[in-house]
Amino acid sequence: MSHSWKLAALCVPLAQSVLADPSATQLEPVVVTATRTSEAAHTALAAVTVIDRTEIERRQAQSVPELLRGLSGVSVTRNGGPGHQTSVFLRGTESDHLVVLVDGVKIGSATSGGTSLEHLPVEQIERIEIVRGPRSSLYGSEAIGGVIQIFTRRGGGDWSPRLTLSGGSEHTAQIAAGLSGGGQNGWFDLGASFERSRGIDACAGRALPFAGCGVVQRDRDGYDNLGLTLRGGYRVSERLELEANLLHTEGQLDFDGSAFAGNSSRSEQQILGAKAILKPLEPWTLTLSAGQSWDNTRVFFDDPNTAGGERFVSRFATTRDSLSLQNDWRITEQQLATVGVDYREDRVSGTIDYSRDQRDALGVFGEYQAQVGAVDLTLSLRHDDYAELGGHGTGNVALGYLFDSGLQVSLAYGTAFKAPSFNDLYYPNFGNPDLQPERAQSWEVGINGALPLGAALDGRWEINLYQTEIDDLIGYDNQTWSAANIQRARLRGLEASTEATYGAWRLSTNLTLLDPENRSAGALSGKRLPRRAEQSLEIDLERQFDRWSFGGTLFANGRRYDDLANRDRLGGYALLDLRTEYRVTADWRVQVRLDNALDTDYQTAYLYNQLGRALYFTLRYQPGTH
Repeated sequence: MSHSWKLAALCVPLAQSVLADPSATQLEPVVVTATRTSEAAHTALAAVTVIDRTEIERRQAQSVPELLRGLSGVSVTRNGGPGHQTSVFLRGTESDHLVVLVDGVKIGSATSGGTSLEHLPVEQIERIEIVRGPRSSLYGSEAIGGVIQIFTRRGGGDWSPRLTLSGGSEHTAQIAAGLSGGGQNGWFDLGASFERSRGIDACAGRALPFAGCGVVQRDRDGYDNLGLTLRGGYRVSERLELEANLLHTEGQLDFDGSAFAGNSSRSEQQILGAKAILKPLEPWTLTLSAGQSWDNTRVFFDDPNTAGGERFVSRFATTRDSLSLQNDWRITEQQLATVGVDYREDRVSGTIDYSRDQRDALGVFGEYQAQVGAVDLTLSLRHDDYAELGGHGTGNVALGYLFDSGLQVSLAYGTAFKAPSFNDLYYPNFGNPDLQPERAQSWEVGINGALPLGAALDGRWEINLYQTEIDDLIGYDNQTWSAANIQRARLRGLEASTEATYGAWRLSTNLTLLDPENRSAGALSGKRLPRRAEQSLEIDLERQFDRWSFGGTLFANGRRYDDLANRDRLGGYALLDLRTEYRVTADWRVQVRLDNALDTDYQTAYLYNQLGRALYFTLRYQPGTH
């Protein structure tokens, strides 16, 4: 049975089931990523962190990886300065064990399996939701470690312009502007940004013995990025709502490389999405969404010893088309049933001759959420069918109990998988078309509640304990000289976080303890998985003084290893970031940020340099902010 035939057939029974309107007015913060439906963030039976626009500007972050660094369960590594390859590990899983969505559209490279979060324009982001733990039962392949969903600015209300100017160390400069509005029934936001940095020397590599980037190029590796976003929608009636979104980025990056691998790249990334929300009946919401994401990277080599100019080396391009139909049916006030179907087609092109350049996948999922007194239950099941890999089923169940004191205890179990990428399957002299999906199972216990420190202090705390076992991890097999399902891993961790405000003071903490054990057969058994810090701690403190605010963030990371054999050890380090803001008028703000105030010398990837002490100034204009 063809996938297109299945998709058409499933549309009929799916029309019996729906979702609470995510745009409806809520009295408390809500998230939509954990269950694909709206729910209160602090009662979700999942480990969820939300970063809103206020927090983005308060932290004065210049990139998405900077916002993620230090969060509970999150580890970030970067191969050099701004714009260089960045990897995000959720709960110690691989960097490609992560689903990334932008306004509901799944993004990422079909060849490498990774996602270039470092290129997304942070000034155009409204909110980020990070869900830790397996979510393949709702999102399919890759969601072993969790899901990160990024929402661009939505707009709405009266016309409102905005402008941000920033500059600082390493000749860094940024300009971002936008316009939002839409009136009573519509909304739109148009934004553009450009940033440039002279950068640092990204890599202190060596050719013999090969390590780091494998070359010695003592130069600065600069970065340029242009970002454009457009998002708009209109509420046609109480029963129909339409929305569309666009994000486009273009970047240029210099790196330390060779005539074979190149040392300069030009990258493009584009995300298109459209969505219709229909309420045929009061308890029924039908959501139909379509999206396309594509990335195009061209690599060049510019020989520093000659004046011959750039020489083209290679090109990689992937396109991902997606279509989703989701039905939510509000059975009672305390029960919600969801049934849906996802269809995806991936295509690759470029200078590498893959033996296969297209594949599609069809996923059917269902979810049931119920609240019976103090007990909450979430149950989800999904079946994914890949043309060359066959079918794969996943599930998730979570049970929570809310005590009269406000303390909530939850227990969850979930399974997840990751389909091999095009590189794993078909890359010349490496790929293996007989590979099986990577499989995982995970247990989790969570406790959260309000801080019991009196009415004057407003705050919450959360602790999560988990264990994840992953089988059939894909690695290089020296016997066959190709990729194979030969590795295993066990991940155990503890995550603890608090947020509290007392008068003009604000304090937040995030602690992660991780045991990332390699359980592969042979000499690697018992070793630590590479590039995962075993301990991390972040403490953020801020004080408001009328028009002034002063804050600081202390981030500490334990040791980590850069290789499977645990020979290349990266020591622990601590970073201190300081910031201040002055509100000149109701519309104008001046911000100053000092990163790495102690000028700590550290690495998150072996022989790849990181920024030292850096100072940045930012001027913000936005009418109507308070």
